[in-house]
Amino acid sequence: MPLTSSSFLHLGFVEILDILFVAIILYWVFRWFRGTSAINILIAIIILLLIRIVAVATGMELLSTLMGTVLDVGAIAIVVIFQPEIRRFLNRMGSRTEAGKSFLNKILRRSEQSIGTLSITEIGEACKEMSAQKVGALIVFPNNDSLEEIIESGDRVDAIISKRLILNIFFKNSPLHDGAMIISSDRIVAARCTLPITDRSDIPANLGLRHKAAIGISEKTDASVVVVSEETGNISFIREGIVTPVTSINRLKLYIGNSNEHTQQAGK
Repeated sequence: MPLTSSSFLHLGFVEILDILFVAIILYWVFRWFRGTSAINILIAIIILLLIRIVAVATGMELLSTLMGTVLDVGAIAIVVIFQPEIRRFLNRMGSRTEAGKSFLNKILRRSEQSIGTLSITEIGEACKEMSAQKVGALIVFPNNDSLEEIIESGDRVDAIISKRLILNIFFKNSPLHDGAMIISSDRIVAARCTLPITDRSDIPANLGLRHKAAIGISEKTDASVVVVSEETGNISFIREGIVTPVTSINRLKLYIGNSNEHTQQAGK
């Protein structure tokens, strides 16, 4: 039944609240997809939805039926197209619910993934030397999200953290240097691990494949990442997709320590 002009003008509290919620949801959806390759598809879908709304409101039955059929059939295609974004969104929402995660961690009896001060010092000194020698490195620090799939993609090491071992693993002629190192619970868990590459299109050109891999894993999980650039020797700390240049080794140790404290607080 076509909507009359009076129905448009009659807005009660519930209608205003409905519009407000939809506006907030659209804002967060645009903010989430901004900078990704899926933003153009999202805009096209919203345009089709607006066309259908106008068609229903004005009584254009043929156009309304056509748009409804296109959107209904395209629902499955939308899920397929946006599968990485949907998965990342749900994963990020789950990582925000610290109380529920803490409860699940206790049920599943997940071990703490904290790193001690001595280990942080060893990592910092190793990164300092690799930076001076322009040796590329990619080190991932898991928090609450499981990285078991990432660990399985590489080679398990399960060794005590030490500067010498980190340098040997990332040495250019080492068979384990190509890929990411996973460090958790005062142990080097694995090396030569494969990380997902971010699909963001706004990454600066001076950031290479290591940085894109670090951004990718930090977007999909709550892990923190340290990157040493092979081209410039610059060190970056990455968390939640945000790249922070490291100006000193003491600051790097502080970043790792703060990430460590975040893990401990989330697990309580």
